[in-house]
Amino acid sequence: MSTIRDVAKLASVSTATVSRVLNNDTKYKITDETRERVWQAVTQLNYKINVSPKRQAAAKDTPTNKAHIKIGCVLSVTKNKYNDPYFMSILSGVEKRLLHAGYNIAFIRTGPELDDKKILFNTFSESITGLILMESLNSETYEYVRKQVPHIVGIDTERWDIDNVGYDHYNVASLAVSHLIEKGHTNIGYIGGSGLKSNLKESRRYQGYYSTMHAAGLSVNPDWVIDCMWDEVVCIDKINHLCQTKHLPTAFFAASDLMAMAALNSLYNNGISVPDEVAVIGLSNIEVSKYSNPPLSTIDVPTEEIGMVAVDLLLDRLNGNMLLPKKVILPTHLVVRSST
Repeated sequence: MSTIRDVAKLASVSTATVSRVLNNDTKYKITDETRERVWQAVTQLNYKINVSPKRQAAAKDTPTNKAHIKIGCVLSVTKNKYNDPYFMSILSGVEKRLLHAGYNIAFIRTGPELDDKKILFNTFSESITGLILMESLNSETYEYVRKQVPHIVGIDTERWDIDNVGYDHYNVASLAVSHLIEKGHTNIGYIGGSGLKSNLKESRRYQGYYSTMHAAGLSVNPDWVIDCMWDEVVCIDKINHLCQTKHLPTAFFAASDLMAMAALNSLYNNGISVPDEVAVIGLSNIEVSKYSNPPLSTIDVPTEEIGMVAVDLLLDRLNGNMLLPKKVILPTHLVVRSST
């Protein structure tokens, strides 16, 4: 196990400086560069603050029970913790299942927050038993968290060394595009985001869209493939720009309901009738999608159940299941409303 001396040596500072950084001591001036070196050394060495003898003794004297089980959650967000109904519904399922089993969520963090090494270290400085991970995280952060937490269950992450729960991204895209084709559309655009991959075309949803178009003998116009980075404002701006060119597809598949509703907003403001001039189908069936104008056709994803199944898998691991990691795919279905 690494010691504070090891951290100091790797960061080329004194042990006192390491202590001040870890304890956020502002009495002495420490440069940002020095702080960064210390946090880099802490994560690289997987350093943990020693638990005091008094706390260790208390832990030994207390029989193992649910009070000592700490389960955290890492949300996938773009702007702030609570702006996406999709992930909030999954979180609701997680909380319901945990409460039913007699547990609480010890903390909620986001991927961007954990990019800050100070927050990362402080979050996992105490023993965490389990984690629900809704974000793949960058490799360095993930490897650090993996070393700290014995049991992790992912929500549609691309980490193959842990259990994962989700839906078939390729299949839902194919289902949505097939619906548009059945409605007679041949000029179909795609609205999505690049996310962690940084390349929209590597996403399974885009690949499902592209392959279904290709299988139907339809071409994909790159001008109609819109990377809005999962940001509603960016989506509205890009659809506005496309409207001004007067060169629109007759239908859009948006890879999330929020982006679909942003597209509906832009089309309405540009005087374009949905679905008469342009049809729109979304993905996820968030609660508000049925109240959009017009009501949004979409693919229903059982978000709350995804959260519940993730907790079931985590509790199974806590109870000693040592089998190889599994991936659980939940069913989805088409919901046809007035936007198509």
